[in-house]
Amino acid sequence: MCGRYASSRRPEDLVEEFEIDRSEVKEGLAPDYNVAPTKEVYAVVERPPSSDKDRPPQRQLRVLTWGLVPSWAKDPSIGNKMINARMETVTEKPAFRKPFASRRCLLPADGYYEWYATEQRTKAGKPLKQPFFIHPRDGSVMAMAGLYEIWRDPTRDDDDPQRFRWTCTVLTTSAEDDLGHIHDRMPLLVERERYGAWLDPTRSDPEVLTELLVPAAPGRLEAYPVSTMVNSVKNNGPDLLEPLATEPPHPA
Repeated sequence: MCGRYASSRRPEDLVEEFEIDRSEVKEGLAPDYNVAPTKEVYAVVERPPSSDKDRPPQRQLRVLTWGLVPSWAKDPSIGNKMINARMETVTEKPAFRKPFASRRCLLPADGYYEWYATEQRTKAGKPLKQPFFIHPRDGSVMAMAGLYEIWRDPTRDDDDPQRFRWTCTVLTTSAEDDLGHIHDRMPLLVERERYGAWLDPTRSDPEVLTELLVPAAPGRLEAYPVSTMVNSVKNNGPDLLEPLATEPPHPA
């Protein structure tokens, strides 16, 4: 799964990186080195301008909440359980089927965290887990494949600007061999030349969309151990990305 990641780029950098037509970001988010579910995150989407739905879609930068709330949900707290969507079943799950067909997004990240179960044990006999930071070896932005949804809050008036809640989820797949010994799942990434095809809301063929997504090429990502400070969402800052002076685990 993908349950934590880092996102420190400024919105103006993302506008350039993703060739954004229109930024809907009113106030930029602070650099976040410990992004957790229910937090606000940057997302790249393609939608018609709100002022003219008949115009062609434009690429937008928006702020969404991590944890997808289906449009049919009665209680928005369901989003707390919808932080990841498995690629293998995304076309079957009611919560993800519709957004996969027409509401796909990119979630920019510096990298993400996963926890490796070591041979050490706690006093309760459970394995101690070592966090790892996994990121592009060349320092580029990760474009994680995501889905988004818009939930209408029935408790708010029609003229309330907060009546619509924009939320998102990260698509995951089986981890590549280089990373599978740390965790068996990883986010799906979208390569730059496929941004347009993935974001295009007029594309809906599941087979075509599935072919756009592949695990990161072997060797593109690197992983290194970091401090257990990242275990607590209260901790934040670039120091969370500092590597520990230990060797990464290797499969037996």
